[in-house]
This record gives sequence, C-alpha cells and structure tokens, in this order.
Amino acid sequence: MNEKIDFVITWVDCNDPKWQKEKNKYKPEKNTDTSVNRYRDWENLKYWFRGVEKYAPWVNKIYFITYGHTPNWLNTDNEKLVIVKHEDYIPKEYLPVFNSVPIELYMSKIKGLSENFVYFNDDMFLINKTSKEDFFKNGLPCDNAILTAIVPSKINDGFSHCLLSNIEIINERYDMKNIIKKNPFKWFNIKYGIDQIRTLLLLLWNNFPGIKMSHLPVSYKKSTFKEVWKYAEDKIEEASKDRFRNNYHINHWIFRNHQLVEGAFSPRKKSFGKFYVVTDDNKEIIDTIKKQKKKCICINDVGNFKNFEKTKKEINTAFESILNEKSSFEK
Repeated sequence: MNEKIDFVITWVDCNDPKWQKEKNKYKPEKNTDTSVNRYRDWENLKYWFRGVEKYAPWVNKIYFITYGHTPNWLNTDNEKLVIVKHEDYIPKEYLPVFNSVPIELYMSKIKGLSENFVYFNDDMFLINKTSKEDFFKNGLPCDNAILTAIVPSKINDGFSHCLLSNIEIINERYDMKNIIKKNPFKWFNIKYGIDQIRTLLLLLWNNFPGIKMSHLPVSYKKSTFKEVWKYAEDKIEEASKDRFRNNYHINHWIFRNHQLVEGAFSPRKKSFGKFYVVTDDNKEIIDTIKKQKKKCICINDVGNFKNFEKTKKEINTAFESILNEKSSFEK
C-alpha cells in the first residue's frame, strides 16, 4: 500500500494554569462528565511517540491536537509532527471546549490531513511492530464488524447512552439484515473468533441492537466524515454545543459505524490489540506490555482504583522496559 496514512492524537495538559482558569469559567450542565480521570496526566505520552517511531516508522504525519499547550519535552520541530490547536479547525461558536466529542467530530476539517488516517486517544499505545496493512488494506480501513446488545446503564458514567445515540442514527437509514446479507463475510469472519456467535444470536433482532466497540485506534477515511455529515449534521452540531462531555449525544464512532454498515472496511484479527481498564491489580496489563503480546494496547482510566501515583509508576515502568530509547519527537 503506497497511500499516505496519518495518525491523529488528542491530548490535554490538565496542569496548565491557563487551561484550568478557562475551564473554571464555565459551569458544567446536568448530565455532563467532569470527573478527574478525564483530564489527569499519566506522564506516559513520550511512550506513545516512542512506540509510533519504533513500531510504525511508515507513518506520514502525526497531527497532535491540543488546547494550545505542548509537553515541555516535545520536539515541535520534528518534520513529521503537526501541532493542531482547537481553534485551527473547530468552529469558534463551540470554543473553548473541554469535551472530547466536538474535538473528534471535526477531525476531518484539519488542514492537510490525509484521506486515510488513524485516530488515537492518548491511552492507546503501539507496543509491537505494525504495518500499514494493520490499519488499511486495499485502501479500506481495517476493523471488526461484530453485533452487540447495548443496555442503557449508569455504569461507566452512562456511556451506553452515547452508543445508543449512534446506533439510532444508523437504524434510521439502514436495514440490518439487508446490510449483513450484502456483505456476509465481513460480518462473519474467522478473524473475529468466538464473537461471531454473538452476531449470529443477535440476528433475531430486526434492527441493529448495537455494534461492538473495540476501544482501540480507529482507521478512518476523511470521505466517511463528509458522507455522515450529509445526514447527521444536526446531531453533530447538537453534540458540539456541550463544553463538557455529555454521554447522551453521539460521538466519533458514528463515523466508524457508517464505515461498517457500508461494508467500506477490511476485516482485521481481534488479536491486533486489547482494551484494559485500570484497577488495583494490573498484572495482566503489565505482562501484556512487557511481553508485547499485542500490537496495540488501550489502558483506560475510569477512576476505579485507589493509588494513582503507584499505579502510574507500575505501568510506566512496564513501558520503559520496551521503550527506553528517546524518540526524535523528544528534545
């Protein structure tokens, strides 16, 4: 594959006094999420850059989205690095924003971004060698199409409501059984393993009950964003009005869902990466990093553990064991 692939990553410095002052000017509305784990710094961003340089040296550009601040160790002169401020691509009427949703919904508006790009949260790391074909194959984003049942819940901050908002839009436009009949081998594929049974059982539903989220980097085409904007502009604008995260609106996974139901993707092995939630016992996370069991890992902080500093040190020590050399993105 000779097409360019860019990486996009979002980051915030919660210790920046200017950012704190501006954030404190605004009062969060009801149903918004301002929990500390949404912003606190794990001090492991350098391992993200080291992982990219070591395990994805083929990447074209890295678009680093930020409020305006950058880590003091970051080499902003690196020719592969593009610093993007919120004001560079998000409409002024939605700024300032402390909500990842509009930051993600407008990504396709970033000047210079390639047609094919991969979106990372700052808790998603490459820990083993990757190729372009892990993210795009024959010009199509690599992904998994697996049905799941979304159950509204307050667990995990009620994020299920966001997933329901996404799938509601999909069901308004697409007939599930016709979609799967059109591309059966993209919904039933040996690469998905036992999860195919989940899809088979949920075929009893008339509509999409939900599409399983892997919570790993998502491969996107800019053209996908343009297509979804045509029929979901009102929902996108509604979600963009919240300065703080509101789990009842759509998020960028609406674009992923669109790619899947359109069949505009290439099936990828589930073994590509793994999603973990940080707890008080993180032996499995540490073992996965040290032994490089996956190509990618997501380490999600939902705040359900006691000692942040101790946990941070343990996980960062694991990263240091495989990524101990400075990258060209560091001064």
